[in-house]
Amino acid sequence: MLYRLSAAWAWVELWCAAALAVCVTLLILLNVVTRTAGNALFWVDELAIYAMVWMTFLGASAALHHRNSVSITILADLAPPHVRAIIRKAVDIIVFAFAIAMLWFCWRWFLPLDIARTGFDVMVFQGNTFNFIYAEPTSTLGLPKFLFWLVMWLFALGATLHSTMHLLTRPGQGSPA
Repeated sequence: MLYRLSAAWAWVELWCAAALAVCVTLLILLNVVTRTAGNALFWVDELAIYAMVWMTFLGASAALHHRNSVSITILADLAPPHVRAIIRKAVDIIVFAFAIAMLWFCWRWFLPLDIARTGFDVMVFQGNTFNFIYAEPTSTLGLPKFLFWLVMWLFALGATLHSTMHLLTRPGQGSPA
């Protein structure tokens, strides 16, 4: 069941990343056209950057599920099969620890309980915590930056799900090993 949930989450991540790749392409094309026409839309650059960042984080999380992220495998490739399995589990533990750390950092950064305790009053939240995450606007879009930083939560949740699945799955069970 955990493998199916991880696979479904990875499928959604990949489709969203693909849609964002199309958006980046269209935004860059729009940027070229408007600049050529002498009427540049400056917000297009910023939106293309945020779309690229979201695409990267969602794709990286999905890559964890599929075990096809960038890695150096020279040691594992030279090791006997039983040692290779130990190395793979050690990597799974490290990735899981990283994912849990990401969740903790997101929690400390966004402070969701603290903002809720203030009744979502940003000024009171800032006064109590000296955390200005909810007040900082983007440069040209004028939207709060925290909306774009929410991808960190999605990445952390996806990485935790995928790494938990790998930790609890024996080699050859569920996903191809």
